[in-house]
Amino acid sequence: MRNLSSTPQDHDRDGIPPVACSSGFHRPAAEALAARLGGAFLGVVPFRHIDQCPLVLFLDDDGLSLRATGRKAPGPVRAEFVSGKAGYRLAHGGGTGQLIAKAIGLKRTNQTLHILDATAGLGQDAFVLAGLGHQVTLLERSPVIHALLEDGLARAAADDVTAGVVARMPLIHGDSIRWLSERAGQDPVADVLYLDPMFPHRDKSALVKKEMQLFRPVVGDDPDASALLEAALACARYRVVVKRSRRAPAIEGVAPGLTLEGKSSRYDVYPLRALPSS
Repeated sequence: MRNLSSTPQDHDRDGIPPVACSSGFHRPAAEALAARLGGAFLGVVPFRHIDQCPLVLFLDDDGLSLRATGRKAPGPVRAEFVSGKAGYRLAHGGGTGQLIAKAIGLKRTNQTLHILDATAGLGQDAFVLAGLGHQVTLLERSPVIHALLEDGLARAAADDVTAGVVARMPLIHGDSIRWLSERAGQDPVADVLYLDPMFPHRDKSALVKKEMQLFRPVVGDDPDASALLEAALACARYRVVVKRSRRAPAIEGVAPGLTLEGKSSRYDVYPLRALPSS
């Protein structure tokens, strides 16, 4: 079978990678996704036969993935909740003793919280919080990452172990700053707002996760992180929590009231009022 190639217009249409699939069974869904995203559809083709497209959205029996082409490309990235790291953390995560849970304030309250993850990404942190019994609304502005997350949630909803968790994870596609700004001045949109913006990668010698290697060409950095923090502070009931690389500076603007550091990341906490104790 000949290698597929595409013109630059095919694989750089408003930053949307082309879509391909592994079999005729997946073709209708893959074609519909390409049409929804406004990207090219490469058809049914083995992944190894795709070249000249730096990135591709590929649908196969394992679900939808974002993949880089080329011999030394990192492996596929997908939103995975049933197996792997997410599945392990659900079974052995350590409960409210986890650093993210402490940052959200789960050791300070017995109430079920509504948390808005305004930079949902692949939903891993949201899945941890939903696994602890909380309602976590996911907001994602990148249409590509939203598609990956939508696929991962659908697969998790079909699994007996994870179905109950992802039922507490409604997904919204939209720009977080605009979405929050439209609701500022009204009732708080959530008890806690959680932000994990993409920050510029400055240490060129450090190894970058394969997710970040693939995400940056698609979504770039978040130069509007300070505007997002401002919008979040206007819409949260109890606090805003920002996840950062351990050595990254705090987001410009209001200083965090509390910082919790882990081995590679930290959480900057912006308290607004005390969490309910019971």
